[in-house]
Amino acid sequence: MNPGTSPPPVDLQQHIYNSLLESRTADVALHVRGTWKAVYKLHKVVLIQSGFFNSLFTTGFRESSPGPSGGPLAQQDIDIVFDDRNITRAGTVCVSRLYGGGPPLHVCPSLIPTKTQPLTPSFSSPSSPPELPKGHHPATPRFLLSLLATAVYLSIPTIACQALSCILSTVGPYTVMPYLRFATGIPIEASDGNEPDAAVGLERIAVLTSPGSSAVSTLTSHDTSRVEPQDFLADKLHELVVQKEDPGESDAQSEGEVEDRPCYTPCFDYGAVSNKIGEAAVCWLARWGPDMFAYEEKASSGRDFPISPFAAVPSTRKRAETLPSRPSEEAVVHVPARLPTIWARGGLTSKWIRELISSDTLFVKGERERYNLARAVVELRRKQGIDENEEKDWEMMFSEGIYYANMLVEDIIAISQDISPSTGRPFVPTPVLQAAHWNQSLLRCHITTSSTNPSIPSPSPPMRDKELGLCITTAQILSRVSPSEQQGTPDDEKGKVYHPVLHDSSMRLGDSSGFDGTSMDQLFEHLSSSSDSKSARTSESNFFGLKAEHKTALECIANDATGKSRWSPYPPYRFAVEFWDIDALKEKSRLHSHTIWYAGSLFNVYVQVVRKKGAQLGIYLHRQSSVDPIPGPSSPLQPVRERSHNRVPSLPHHIPTSPSSPTIHYSPSIHPPSRSVTPNSALSTSHASDKAYQSFGNAIPATAPPVAPVQPYRDPRPSVAAYFAVSCMSSTGSSVTRFTSVPDTFSVSQSWGWKSSSLRSDDSSDGIDDGQPKPSGPAPKEVSLRATVLLGVV
Repeated sequence: MNPGTSPPPVDLQQHIYNSLLESRTADVALHVRGTWKAVYKLHKVVLIQSGFFNSLFTTGFRESSPGPSGGPLAQQDIDIVFDDRNITRAGTVCVSRLYGGGPPLHVCPSLIPTKTQPLTPSFSSPSSPPELPKGHHPATPRFLLSLLATAVYLSIPTIACQALSCILSTVGPYTVMPYLRFATGIPIEASDGNEPDAAVGLERIAVLTSPGSSAVSTLTSHDTSRVEPQDFLADKLHELVVQKEDPGESDAQSEGEVEDRPCYTPCFDYGAVSNKIGEAAVCWLARWGPDMFAYEEKASSGRDFPISPFAAVPSTRKRAETLPSRPSEEAVVHVPARLPTIWARGGLTSKWIRELISSDTLFVKGERERYNLARAVVELRRKQGIDENEEKDWEMMFSEGIYYANMLVEDIIAISQDISPSTGRPFVPTPVLQAAHWNQSLLRCHITTSSTNPSIPSPSPPMRDKELGLCITTAQILSRVSPSEQQGTPDDEKGKVYHPVLHDSSMRLGDSSGFDGTSMDQLFEHLSSSSDSKSARTSESNFFGLKAEHKTALECIANDATGKSRWSPYPPYRFAVEFWDIDALKEKSRLHSHTIWYAGSLFNVYVQVVRKKGAQLGIYLHRQSSVDPIPGPSSPLQPVRERSHNRVPSLPHHIPTSPSSPTIHYSPSIHPPSRSVTPNSALSTSHASDKAYQSFGNAIPATAPPVAPVQPYRDPRPSVAAYFAVSCMSSTGSSVTRFTSVPDTFSVSQSWGWKSSSLRSDDSSDGIDDGQPKPSGPAPKEVSLRATVLLGVV
């Protein structure tokens, strides 16, 4: 190299990084206090790449002035207090990245869910912990959360995006609860000693000011013991007035323990970043929560409650299986060696269980299965002791979270006689079931008399001539609850529950795309506007989009200043569907779900590959003709020779069923727009290419024998109006795509739905290139598409 030439960029980068490692020519000494105490000798010109330090050193703060001596090598001493307990010593990776170095991060592959092992390899098969590559820092879930908190605090968007992407890609059985706690503001737990305190390779850049101070604060979200007053961090936290409830249960205090001052739990909220993690966690719980309960319930029969490790642990399960929401007797539940605690105490709080089971997105087949899950969860908790606060949530869940009006009368009667072994009382109060029976009787009266009674009012003639007049506007609710001069408003009218009539929208919860190359402002703006629906704004207040949307009359009025929103006093029908081996589906062939009966009509859901403007997957709600044969529902292929194969459908059979013979059902071709309709078959020509898929032998996709649901009565109208929503879950469960529709007209054999490339990219992206089925056997991955459906007549 000639003396006059500049060093190559690589050499210059290494020179700058070496200045950090060797603390050479530093012009600022940062005295850090928080969960650890240390001094860092750094360089302002490098630090100002961070938004935090750029503001500190360049915008007129006292720290912008030179040090006391003013010499060229003078070091300026600056105190920085991190009162955020999520910021740990390992967060120095953020500083090292500003210098262009730092250890590469290693995310353990066993924590990453895949299509072959959607519950993560650590859950599905035994394995020894992989060896950490030399020089890499273990990116444990705890470290990733700390890295994210530090990057947000210091305003370093590239690192925040990297940490957030890693978090969203590692949502699984062993991480969902720590991630949900973080999203709700609960500090991360203390290190279990299996990860380094300082970042690998950066141990010497900090001068610790007191031995062992890397663990100055050992208070965790589960530790409510008093910290001595002289502890700096404890004093800071004691000044906070915000009290926070953990979505995961905290360990109970010892009996007789007395506090001489109240214990305050700090809340560390990162706005849209916290909400995005919360979305991913609740999406995962909505998809996999019932499956995980099957494991916990089985494990609880052998010990008091499951064990919940923070890190991934080996399992004896041979492969990833998708279990029934309520396992049938034939299903074999392989319990891993160790289980995460989700439903039992130490996992979700009763409030979160209440909202999860009540959610429209929870993957359960129907309302009876929802009740069965709620009952089993409550009994599991009661076996660990009856808690009066929990009992209040159970009462609310059984009274408001399950729509008994959409059950058969036989089921309502059976539930009325179902007594809790723990309390000796019915799970559901009798007045709740009586009100539900009255509600479904009124709906039946509306439907069966509609064709003979033209006097039933219709809100507005042009577009609503197919409606029954069941809905009312917010303004009409206001007129009902407003007291008249003669008499006041009865309390039961103010507390009457209404369900929103949906509007056209699409939203995606838990989406992890589009983070690269964004600034801090753009990152938060992107996260806050990741969906195009006003209702898509998620936060802890609506359980990150999990909360069911029904409201009381007073809440309807308070949330709609225009008075134009429409509401229904009748709860919508909720059911779940699952489609297997979609990648083997031919173009224009339909793969159906099981068929349900609701409000006098038969409905099912089908998926179809559409190859206009690129390969897309369409999902459609279909009004099934009561005359045409019922199509066979999608089912996982179960080879006759593989007796040990335990892959079973996620949906149990109907409680009341009446079989019908399998047959091929032909429907008209569709030409869907963004949200598409299948015309009435009576007005169109049928095409063999648009047939319901029916498997023969070992062909895939496989279908089960069709089952016709019980039909208490029939809607005589040729066309009905209904609003609906379809929530499609990603293959690993950490995101949900939700489509909603205003009331549409469903003639017999007519369909409405959506097609999207995003539905394919997540669940069946490695197939369907030529529209031909696989030549042999089931795909070597779990190619099931799960969706939940909400349907309401108007």
